[in-house]
Amino acid sequence: MNSGEEFMKRLISGVKPTGEFTLGNYIGAIRQFVEMQSNYESFVFVADLHALTIYNDPTELHNRIRELVGIYLACGLDPKYTTLFIQSENLYHANLSWVLECNSYMGEMSRMTQFKDKSKNKGNDSISVGLFTYPDLMASDIILYDADVVPVGIDQKQHVELARNLVERFNHKYGDTFKVPEPIVPEAGAKIYDLQNPTKKMSKSDESGKGCIMLLESPESAKKKIMSAVTDSENKIYYDPDNKPGISNLLVIYSSLERVSIEEVVKKFENSNYGEFKREVADSVANFLTNLQAKYEEIVSGDLIDKTLDESNEKVRKLAEAKVKEVFKKIGVGRY
Repeated sequence: MNSGEEFMKRLISGVKPTGEFTLGNYIGAIRQFVEMQSNYESFVFVADLHALTIYNDPTELHNRIRELVGIYLACGLDPKYTTLFIQSENLYHANLSWVLECNSYMGEMSRMTQFKDKSKNKGNDSISVGLFTYPDLMASDIILYDADVVPVGIDQKQHVELARNLVERFNHKYGDTFKVPEPIVPEAGAKIYDLQNPTKKMSKSDESGKGCIMLLESPESAKKKIMSAVTDSENKIYYDPDNKPGISNLLVIYSSLERVSIEEVVKKFENSNYGEFKREVADSVANFLTNLQAKYEEIVSGDLIDKTLDESNEKVRKLAEAKVKEVFKKIGVGRY
């Protein structure tokens, strides 16, 4: 593990272990963690406590946690540069979350997008309190380690803004305690869309399964999904998310996996038809999945997962304990 002395800033982010992990998760989140780990002191975690806002089969959730750690490592997160850990193995996340809940207001929490959307559809009587307060836990995840930056998708930026507000409020009340984190939203690839409905985000919860590519599904299955992706009738390949969402989505996928700009991709396929373009995208996706899955199988059959988590836990617990002790002392609880 790095001491952090050679890094200017600290990064933190995490992903919930619910459902299978998608190509959208990789392009929109995990790839950014991998690219940034050599320039930041990186902390990346499995956000398993956040999964509890809705019911999950316990055995399946347990398996998904380990699966996600394996995927993180297979995607290129390197324990030499990234502190990779499981949220629930450090109880200080929940300790600090309660303090933040007591410094949050009902009004600002009720304006959080996920709560607003679900309460509108279901009504408050059928929604867990955890869904209302989980943004405080997310803020705790960030500020517990004095993170400077948080890479997020566009739809998660609101949570970092809440964390910033809570930091400023707490620091004003009790004195300088937390850093004010900055969100980083990648310019391209921040959101990958459903292949069958390219105006909707690619999601693990896709019921048909036809619009979403899973990281551990067979490459041949993924190729078929790309070939059947919804496009338009123009048969011209250029980037226009408003008028050509299907083709634009495929351009982002290809650009992200091949590590070239969208402009270069458009130039490459300017004389191609949709079928030719889709075949290239399908081959790119299949090659990516084949390589990723080979690495994943090697990792889960060895001891790298447990070795990585054991080393990381020791580090994050020391940091978190020190921060929570500082917080408790300032707010006047305990014997500190």
